[in-house]
Amino acid sequence: MVSVSLSTSKPTTARADALILGIRSDDDRDVFAPSLEAVGFTGEKGQVVTFPGGDLARARVVVAVAMPSEPTAEELRRAAGEGVRAALKASATTVAVALHPAGVHEVGAIAEGVELGAYKYDVYKSSNRSSGRGKGKAKAKKDVTLISAVVLSPFARQSTATRAVDRAATVAGAVNAARNWTNTPPGDLRPPAFADAITDYAGDKVKVTVWDEKRMAKENCGGILGVGAGSDAPPRLVCLTYDPPGANGHLALVGKGITFDSGGLSIKPGASMQTMKLDMAGAAAVVAATVAIAELELPVKITAFACIAENMPSGTATRPGDVLKMRSGATVEVLNTDAEGRLVLGDGLALAVEAKPDHIVDVATLTGACVVALGDRTAGILGNDDDFRDVVFAASKTSGEAMWPLPIVEEMKEKVNSSNVADLRQHNPKPAGGTLFAAAFLREFVGDIPWAHLDIAGPSFNDDSARGYTPKGGTGVGVRTLVQIATELAETR
Repeated sequence: MVSVSLSTSKPTTARADALILGIRSDDDRDVFAPSLEAVGFTGEKGQVVTFPGGDLARARVVVAVAMPSEPTAEELRRAAGEGVRAALKASATTVAVALHPAGVHEVGAIAEGVELGAYKYDVYKSSNRSSGRGKGKAKAKKDVTLISAVVLSPFARQSTATRAVDRAATVAGAVNAARNWTNTPPGDLRPPAFADAITDYAGDKVKVTVWDEKRMAKENCGGILGVGAGSDAPPRLVCLTYDPPGANGHLALVGKGITFDSGGLSIKPGASMQTMKLDMAGAAAVVAATVAIAELELPVKITAFACIAENMPSGTATRPGDVLKMRSGATVEVLNTDAEGRLVLGDGLALAVEAKPDHIVDVATLTGACVVALGDRTAGILGNDDDFRDVVFAASKTSGEAMWPLPIVEEMKEKVNSSNVADLRQHNPKPAGGTLFAAAFLREFVGDIPWAHLDIAGPSFNDDSARGYTPKGGTGVGVRTLVQIATELAETR
């Protein structure tokens, strides 16, 4: 974690390896105007240039980031992330960040962007590895890690600004924890190992209960057991509870935790499996957010369920045509074993209902159809209550996570209930509307409790180059929105 502090110092006097300077207009160029012109800085949106600090600043290098004249909190967050990544390329281990925050909320956004932009997943990389065989071969350059950052702000001496930075550190730390789990090779994070990792991560403020396959059989969790039946690493269900004194409300969270998705007997093409370690990103987000909410001591009760299984083909795997009995008592006809996420979530949602919360949110890398509809950077929001869906949408905007509401059209209910042999049909009989069908299926398990479903299939994993504060690989999407939902629910009751 990066140590982030605040200062009222001027950019030219701040001590750091790199100065990250936001340029909104000609006025911001100040003494750096000749250097900016020399490196071809035009101020075009998203442009980032680097040049020596020289006699103009105490920083060894200056990273100039083009910004709009009145940047939003999200634009500041992205600019901080871009600046940090450029500073790391210049081998800076300390940075001063001058992005002209307009208020305390923006100070927090900058701090968050710094921490998220500095993220790396290098657990499996060898440091100082030789670049070739034999004597005289150069060693590979070791990756630089950001140690500290100071955010330059006129609000630096205000206690509210300090609290905003502390909150940013907690939330960003949770996002990065979710990223770490999502990036872990699937052979090293099979269901029992993931459950153990969650238990270790939860801390003292969160109670953790783990159900193994025997307990789940006693508890009639047929969906999770059915998905995990083909793997020699048995499934797990992890329940996390944060119950502070005087809680203002009760929010239940449910996360899809498929540690690897081969598709089961409805097996995926080889190329489609290459990133399927990401299929537990929903559970990672739910767990990380729960711990962050506890660390922030928000006055809202959280009951969270991580539904963890590995979807593999074998002689014991669930077959298309099999019928599973769910925790709720409903029977489900399985028609495509690659639509496994809704099965584990069905059990998790039923357990969430039993906890009698005020609201439920589930997070899942659920459907490729959502990626087709919204692209790979935007999550879908669906639910059974328009007012609560609006709360979730507003929270996503505040947190800076791209999401968009989608409807659950009523003809999908008829399709979900169209099985000839069971209560529910697991898979859409037609390819159209896959995201809506999946949400309609999940709706069968939540009753009348206000519920929102976040389909993060697109933005959970970045296959492209790093951008803003978003790294290549696992993104940790969903964590910030869940924390913001809990924040708003705690404040409005």
